[in-house]
Amino acid sequence: MSSALSVEKLVSDARETANKLEIKKFDIYGAIVDETSAEVDSGAPKQVSASNRASIIVRVWNDHGTVGVTSTTNIDRLGLELALQSAHEASFFGAKENIPDFSPEAIASIPNRESQIEPQTAIEKLVETLLEAEKDLLSKHEAIAGIPYNGLSQRDISRFYLNSDGAMRQERNAYSSIYLYTKTEEEDRKPRSGGAYRVSRSFAELDVQGCVAETAEKTISHLNYDKIKSGKYLVVFSPEAFLSLIGAFSSLFNAQSILDKNSLSTPESIGAQIASPLLNVNDDELHVGNISASDFDGEGTPTRRTPLIANGVLTNFLHSSVTAKRLNAKPTGNASIGAKVSVSPNFFHIERSNVVEENEKSYSLKDAENVILIDDLQALHAGVQASQGSFSLPFDGWLVNKGDRISIESATVAGDILELLKAIVYVEPEVKITPSGVAPHVWVKDLSITGEG
Repeated sequence: MSSALSVEKLVSDARETANKLEIKKFDIYGAIVDETSAEVDSGAPKQVSASNRASIIVRVWNDHGTVGVTSTTNIDRLGLELALQSAHEASFFGAKENIPDFSPEAIASIPNRESQIEPQTAIEKLVETLLEAEKDLLSKHEAIAGIPYNGLSQRDISRFYLNSDGAMRQERNAYSSIYLYTKTEEEDRKPRSGGAYRVSRSFAELDVQGCVAETAEKTISHLNYDKIKSGKYLVVFSPEAFLSLIGAFSSLFNAQSILDKNSLSTPESIGAQIASPLLNVNDDELHVGNISASDFDGEGTPTRRTPLIANGVLTNFLHSSVTAKRLNAKPTGNASIGAKVSVSPNFFHIERSNVVEENEKSYSLKDAENVILIDDLQALHAGVQASQGSFSLPFDGWLVNKGDRISIESATVAGDILELLKAIVYVEPEVKITPSGVAPHVWVKDLSITGEG
């Protein structure tokens, strides 16, 4: 069902069904996903699954201009007819203000990107590969007692958007991924953990050995742990940790959050200096490192690179067609359709700006003393108050002295996001491509760390 031919048939059925029901204005966004995955435990398969699933969201406008929305996983002709009919009936109860419409860019041209689709690997091979990775990882150190969280999967996904004005978007992507997360057991010592994740366009290109090596390195580095004293520290965020933090406070750039007054930003915030001049932040869905990039959003708007912070200055918001109209801007390709059109970031690209600060100091973990390196932030769902700007988050990391690292037994980092952004003293020039975005190590002065020492 995931073939391009199936999508084309679905589109044809949708147009014919809408015509039959005398529905003049509608749009549909959907996806068809083929996925196989495996988990293992102690040398044996734990869970093996294969699924083929489809879902569509249908919007219908009535003659009065109000819109109704419905969703379904039944995408045959009967399912389409029921969805269109239900959405039409719901349209008479739709909102009367800020009514969504077709994106003005739903019919804009999109450069062709080459699809790299390969036949899926047999699930037996996934299990075999993951079992070998587990065995290899367990052999790296006697303290590694197990890999309780692990998985290897491959996904083939077709996305599409169409509307009654003639818009038609269609794409197909495939990628494979693996994650490994360990647990240690040592006498008179607390259990420690470490994890890593890899993603690639095909199973053959998946860096399984790199994932094993990184997981082992992190796990072993946490075996030698100690308490730290509470206080203010110079803190270095790993690329993954800083991406997590920016993602947790993405309402700063989210036009819908701003209009709903659930953001630290206001419509007048554009042009304000909200961070160190050293920092650039972009939303960059089409970055070459984004394995699962999509050419269009839920409204059919082309995705793109959107500068959000340039030299520390807030330069743009992320928009749907609805928020763009209300704020006299352009859609940015960040919309999802549903009962309400929502806005979300796609793929953050964080980098050092070209600004050279007077008397700027260059920092290095090889030379720095008494520095906290935060590798992974935890409990983001509970420890972040995005609309207030505050955060208090447990983390995995190390106390670093001239390159020597001692794992931190237990600690939290706390502060205010706007104060943190302005307290950035160094953005390293080298960036790392991760599954959630691209970023360098970022150095921040005088952050509050609460330890148990």
